Amino acid sequence: MRVATGYTVIFLFVAIFIVVFLHVMDEAKSIRPFPAVLAEEIDVTDVELMNISYMYDTNGDLISEIAGEEKRKYLPHDEIPIMFKHAFLATEDRHFYDHQGLDMSSVVRAFVTNVQSQSIEQGASTITQQLARNLFLDHSQSYNRKLKEVLYAYQMEQEYSKEDILELYLNTIYFGNGVYGIETASEFYFDKPSQELAVNEIAFLTGIPANPTFYNPLTNFENTKQRQEWVLEKMTEYESISEEKKDSAIAAEVVLQVKDRVDQYPSYVTYIEYELKELIAENEGFTKRLTNAEGEERIEIERELQGRTMEWLRSGLKIETNLQPSIQDQVNHALSSHLGAREAEGTAVVVDHQNHNIVAVSGGKNYKKYDFHRGFQAYRQPGSAIKPLLSFAPYIEEHGASINSLVNGGRFCAQGYCPRNFGGASYGHVSLNHAFTHSINTAALRLAERTGLETAFSYLEPFSFSKVTEDDYSYPSVLGGLNQGVTPLELTRAYTTFSNNGIYTPPRGIHKVTDYDGNILLEWSHKETKMWSTETNEKMRVLLQNVIKEGTGRNASYGSHLAGGKTGTTNSYHDLWFVGYNEAYTTGVWIGKDQPGSIQPLSSEGTHLAVWRSIMSQIQ
Repeated sequence: MRVATGYTVIFLFVAIFIVVFLHVMDEAKSIRPFPAVLAEEIDVTDVELMNISYMYDTNGDLISEIAGEEKRKYLPHDEIPIMFKHAFLATEDRHFYDHQGLDMSSVVRAFVTNVQSQSIEQGASTITQQLARNLFLDHSQSYNRKLKEVLYAYQMEQEYSKEDILELYLNTIYFGNGVYGIETASEFYFDKPSQELAVNEIAFLTGIPANPTFYNPLTNFENTKQRQEWVLEKMTEYESISEEKKDSAIAAEVVLQVKDRVDQYPSYVTYIEYELKELIAENEGFTKRLTNAEGEERIEIERELQGRTMEWLRSGLKIETNLQPSIQDQVNHALSSHLGAREAEGTAVVVDHQNHNIVAVSGGKNYKKYDFHRGFQAYRQPGSAIKPLLSFAPYIEEHGASINSLVNGGRFCAQGYCPRNFGGASYGHVSLNHAFTHSINTAALRLAERTGLETAFSYLEPFSFSKVTEDDYSYPSVLGGLNQGVTPLELTRAYTTFSNNGIYTPPRGIHKVTDYDGNILLEWSHKETKMWSTETNEKMRVLLQNVIKEGTGRNASYGSHLAGGKTGTTNSYHDLWFVGYNEAYTTGVWIGKDQPGSIQPLSSEGTHLAVWRSIMSQIQ
């Protein structure tokens, strides 16, 4: 009996052992090393720093710095001055190259101090811990945050080399006044790159991050100077400089050369930021996605595009533009001098049609950055300024007509639309030249009728007038009565075709976009579209030149026999246009009120022609 009982007990023990063993083994399979768990829970690889983007004119001169909440110019490790590294290592983390993110001797010392004061007086943070806090955590004073800081620091030491950590640190520390990183601090406080700083200046900047408010050089210079001397002492102890060099640096005068943020030519810069979004949309497929999108879908795509544009700008770009400052200045001067305090607004766009470059654009008189931009945001009725593109050129191209071919200028009625000519005049048969030069409405309508509205409007498609749709395929549109209109930029770009043998290549303001090292990231591809034959184009140039010689644009003449253009006036004198060219440039001028209203006195004075003449006579 005892034997049987013994065997039973043994059997049960063995069975229980096997069950427990199997359970333990199963649990063991789910046990992973601490580093593996940490790597999964704490991601330190996704680091995106906000950088300044720079915009340049065609001469390579800086015209705008585009910065978000953080002004930063990132500096690679091999471009960081060695003395800056020594300064921060000496003052922040002497054992940086020896620890794995946590300096235990500093922790013990800080712990004793904090216990004695019964508060958190010392943090004992290594450079890696400070970097972890700056990138991933907040700056609250709590033991919970400190624990997270240690874990993040440890993980960063596993993922990054010491050089990478020091590089990130020196580009992320805060120097007050919205300035981040040593390069931006050097340029902001001393107006020169960090490579050109003397030891006394490096030590001066090194003292700021400890307390950017207390050591703010602009408000507390003496505090910063005292901190600089402490930094130099630590650098001497660290043996990065000698006693003699320390004394010399302390004695050397610190002269601040605070650099104001560069932000010139607001009209042009605002437009370029808009064009950058267009370029990104084209490059990343947003343009195709937006083509057929409507309603909420379109809003969501546009929101996504705006986000991508901001991501590009925050990455740190060099945007090379086609701005010619002297021409932009002339545009601003012409609008200001001719409009002055008049109750009307105006804009002008100038294109170098030989190189397809937008060299100047106005947002309006006395324009302020990011205000409503009348150059590319104002959709207005073009009046007779649309006739060359929608009526005359299509008719000549389709029918091979000469400028002396006849057209009836008498009363016209179609689909219930019976417009009048200017002043109520009625004509018999007139030549195309006479009809164009004197802007006879009924003649232009008959040409479009012969061509066919659908065919005539097909000539507008390559110009990408963004608000022109099939709903505009009507006779009023032939005279510029479009449902929503066109912008001065759109119309001026279209007119460049007349100076390029009938070939349209969309002019651009952006030459190219690069990173800080000059590697090309984005640039426009030049797409050519043959709009009409060279023969048709030459006939159109004669018509356009005759407008200035003897027609509605006579007051735009300034002596050049190669200048040509077309006027446009909308009903009740709400809009005045003149778009034309000389040998090198095509310029469009629009004058009107933001809330449409009559500007008849300006029409009588020919103000739009005077503005155009003022610009073109100075830039030919």
